[in-house]
Amino acid sequence: MIMATNKHFNSYKEGLDLEILRDYCMEYGERRVMERGEMLEEVGEPAKWVAFVERGCFKYIVHNDEEGKDYCTGFAFEGEFVSDFPYCLDGDISEVCIEADMPCEVRVISGQELQTLIDNDPKMANMDLKILKNLFKMVYARDLDHYRYTARGRYRQLLNRCPQIVQMLSLKDIASFLNITPTYLSKLRKEMTFEQ
Repeated sequence: MIMATNKHFNSYKEGLDLEILRDYCMEYGERRVMERGEMLEEVGEPAKWVAFVERGCFKYIVHNDEEGKDYCTGFAFEGEFVSDFPYCLDGDISEVCIEADMPCEVRVISGQELQTLIDNDPKMANMDLKILKNLFKMVYARDLDHYRYTARGRYRQLLNRCPQIVQMLSLKDIASFLNITPTYLSKLRKEMTFEQ
């Protein structure tokens, strides 16, 4: 099972009861088995899907045209939702690629279907607002952390929040998420191991 178990890797979930959405996806969602490298969403295409991850892990990728490089901006693990939220609700153009990082099983509903649920159920509308608020806080904190902490500090924070991440993700993806090179991350890991 691939899951962040300490604090939530994706802190937007903290304080939210997402069972109603999970249950809806499990009951009405289309079951899909996705292979490693298969895309749930493509950048530049209309965002369409909300998926509950039953097995596996997805990564969010953005491309830097000037550098000709892809960067991992986030991950979704088992027991979490993966989507280009809120773009999927209205079919807006996706800002990221969402790629299966390993073989995955998901329960998928359309963003339009979720928007209908939000429009017709006050509990869902309240949950939508809380998710948006929490997503903003999570992304804002990550942005500020790039100024508040060195790469070493960001890596240490990541390990404190999700110690098993080094077993779950490739060194390349962790380095990309931290916006450092894999070589530098290897150096940090060695230095931190010797410190202990």
